[in-house]
Amino acid sequence: MFLHLGENVVVPIKDVIGIFDINATMFSSDTSQFLRLAEEDGFIEKITNDPPKSFVIAEVDKKSKIYLSPISSTTLTKRTDINYSLSEK
Repeated sequence: MFLHLGENVVVPIKDVIGIFDINATMFSSDTSQFLRLAEEDGFIEKITNDPPKSFVIAEVDKKSKIYLSPISSTTLTKRTDINYSLSEK
């Protein structure tokens, strides 16, 4: 299966490492520094000129790539059809 990140960008779900809410993570100086360094090194792909709502880390051709997506992390996670639960049943 594939995950549609916005515009015409899709990645195989098996290659997705993580989906993150950009607003929630920007309060962390470590995350801000990580994204800044990744951009300097050319690992970031901006999908659209719209402000990003999330970023997705994926493995593409055995290299990590970060996609800035205009779609919320909640919506992207729902599209993966993977149920993550912090509580045990």
